[in-house]
Amino acid sequence: MLTTPKITCLAFGLVLLTASALFAASSVYDFALPSIDGQDASLGQFKGKVLLLVNVASKCGYTPQYAGLEALYEKYKDQGLVVVGFPANNFGAQEPGTNAEIKTFCTHNYHVSFPMYAKVSVKGEDKTPLYHYLTEEANPATNGEIGWNFTKFLVDRSGKVVARFESKVKPDDAGLVAAVEKALNQ
Repeated sequence: MLTTPKITCLAFGLVLLTASALFAASSVYDFALPSIDGQDASLGQFKGKVLLLVNVASKCGYTPQYAGLEALYEKYKDQGLVVVGFPANNFGAQEPGTNAEIKTFCTHNYHVSFPMYAKVSVKGEDKTPLYHYLTEEANPATNGEIGWNFTKFLVDRSGKVVARFESKVKPDDAGLVAAVEKALNQ
């Protein structure tokens, strides 16, 4: 899948193509971002797993969903589910902390053991390439800007986005759980 090249004109007529113009992802496994601890962490490490990718925030009305996300992860991780958190400060400055502060908050308050990545941007001009892919390229049925914290993308074992659940959908919602179980059984 090709992305639209972004071209920047520089002094003296030079043209610079951004990395997004040179990189065409075929699945979420093609992306690597820093973990919350600052280590390189490719999503490719989860090949063959079902993923639930969630943009999270520590000071949001939906923050208690961390408990449900952890419960979902614990219940299904042995069957191949991996919940993956991506802290983002895009909505109401509800994730202002450093990565270390976010990690401490999540582990202390919600006992989060699922993988967490470093803080990213999920919308706007500085949107991380993964979220560009999720919201604009991965699946026409799930495309569209992120509206708020705790938007969830369900990814099948082949790395394809198969469902999207908006913020208000709790991790124990029957529809979300059914979609997870269906993906795990395929």
